Amino acid sequence: MHTPISAPVATLAGALSRTNTSRRALVDDCLAAAAASTSVFTRLYPDAAQLAADVADAMQKAHIGAPSALAGLPVSIKDLLDVAGEPTLAGSVVCQDAAPARQDAPVVARLRAAGAAILGKTNMTEFAYSGVGLNPHYGTPANPADSAVARIPGGSSSGAAVSVAAGFCVAAIGSDTGGSIRIPAALCGLVGFKPTARRVPTTGAIPLSTTLDTICAMTRSVDDCILIDSLIANAALRVPSLPLAGLRLAVPQTLMLDDMDAHVAATFAATLRLLSDAGALIIECPLPQLAEYQAFGYFSSAEAYAWHRNLLARREAGYDVRVAKRILQGASISAADYIDLHAARNAWIVRMEDLIAPFDALIMPTVPIVAPPIAELEASHAVFFRYNSLLLRNTAAFNLLDGCAVSLPCHAPGTLPVGLMVAGPAMADARVLAVSRGIEQALRATADA
Repeated sequence: MHTPISAPVATLAGALSRTNTSRRALVDDCLAAAAASTSVFTRLYPDAAQLAADVADAMQKAHIGAPSALAGLPVSIKDLLDVAGEPTLAGSVVCQDAAPARQDAPVVARLRAAGAAILGKTNMTEFAYSGVGLNPHYGTPANPADSAVARIPGGSSSGAAVSVAAGFCVAAIGSDTGGSIRIPAALCGLVGFKPTARRVPTTGAIPLSTTLDTICAMTRSVDDCILIDSLIANAALRVPSLPLAGLRLAVPQTLMLDDMDAHVAATFAATLRLLSDAGALIIECPLPQLAEYQAFGYFSSAEAYAWHRNLLARREAGYDVRVAKRILQGASISAADYIDLHAARNAWIVRMEDLIAPFDALIMPTVPIVAPPIAELEASHAVFFRYNSLLLRNTAAFNLLDGCAVSLPCHAPGTLPVGLMVAGPAMADARVLAVSRGIEQALRATADA
């Protein structure tokens, strides 16, 4: 019987070292559970994963330092990342006859160099184009947070989230164009970090939006996100320790708090009280300018259409109709409109960075709702698109801002997951992670009390 991984990397690696437990045994257990799972993985790499575990075990036995704390531990990668020798499918069936990738994506190569045991590729929303996580080709992995009701995992990094939440992996590499890491992290009770996009190479990943795509990770802790980020960005961040007392945390009042369900609203209010009691300065501010990002929401459709137009002309019938519909909207955007869109966004970023400069971070619910049942969204396109818009609403603002953000689980144990988003402008990654780590520690202390 599979024993789900439940500890952060440092705790797990330390336990393995102290008990001399085999990483190979851990990887074999996770591979068996992954193979038996439904709709989580699109491909498994047992030989490579077992070899990585064996090497890490041998290094430990010989008292040779491992290349990283991740050495020999199971990690998953999203199906849109290139692996040498195979076509990259991106959760679709229309790319099955594509040419094999000539080399690993840089992010994949960096994980291998760190000794990670890459378990396999995870299922996803087709071509990463929704925050829901449904996939008609490979099935939709159910959210592990609810054993009674099959709920959406969130998307587009759906299988990535489930691979960690179900205990198959210590971390999952995915992408975030409008929230595709933070949404599933919030719905599945994980930590998801979207760094400043330019810090991690997107080479070797099938694009959704070349302007907004970000490669990043979901894990069980902020420190694990820092570890993974340092590896895939090939540059370690200096993340300071920041006490909560005195931090200036802004809560935008325009749009970001609309349409919260009762559980999210109560959980968010309780989290604000906890942070205030710890000495943080919670500053409610209208910040209507943040909502202006909605005027720049055409990058994904325009840039996706540029990549897909020839493939759609030949194989549109093979696409998920919900995905094809959104991509085809890009056909009506002129080159002049696209250029104007970039100029307007750049000007908005400058205005926003001035407005949020006085704060250590912005905080808000990652998404305003808990994960809805899969059946509801499969039954109606209208319901699907309504939920999709709600799920993407808060997170997408920070992709358009070219910013960075963390989603932290903030719900009470035994309740459905709720995410708290901690966000900042471009290249504020270290500060946002430091604030997030402080909040995480306060939340854990309360849960353990």
